[in-house]
Amino acid sequence: MAAPMSASSFLDALRDEGLTVVQVGEWRTHNRNHKGPWGPVHGVMIHHTVTKGTANTVRICRDGYASLPGPLCHGVIAKDGKVHLVGYGRANHAGRGDDDVLRAVIAEKALPADNEANTDGNRHFYGFECENLGDGKDPWPAVQLEAIEKAAAAVCRHHGWNSRSVIGHLEWQPGKIDPRGFTMKAMRERIAERLK
Repeated sequence: MAAPMSASSFLDALRDEGLTVVQVGEWRTHNRNHKGPWGPVHGVMIHHTVTKGTANTVRICRDGYASLPGPLCHGVIAKDGKVHLVGYGRANHAGRGDDDVLRAVIAEKALPADNEANTDGNRHFYGFECENLGDGKDPWPAVQLEAIEKAAAAVCRHHGWNSRSVIGHLEWQPGKIDPRGFTMKAMRERIAERLK
């Protein structure tokens, strides 16, 4: 079991991995902790935003919607590779997912199919939303893919996790398709190489 790192340690881990980080408002204390605990943490979840434009994307991920209040993640990874920190603590990004997947993430084993939604993912995962329309046509710039790799690796490095601790939303919750446009298998291979 791992306690979440402090906000300062999170910021340092991202910068130490070579990322350019943008701090958005009072991100360190912007969270949904009043809705339940955050932690123990077991992994990193990658999403796409279905939005266009970095400023708009960051605003939505920070503030959320009437039906889903923000923050919607911890960091927004923009097309230019910058990571915008919008919240820290419990965030509305993972929703309910499969307990068998969580057990596999904890054990760092191959993932089973996600066929039920019975477990609170917001409690157990760091979340990165990645700016992309998610239509399978919107490109993923090389600098953005590298930033996803670095951000996930930074968290894994801090906690001593391997690349199997990084999953896509589509691997957690039935019916989800994100991230679309690259495979999590390929991303985990990149993260594994970075963590060597």
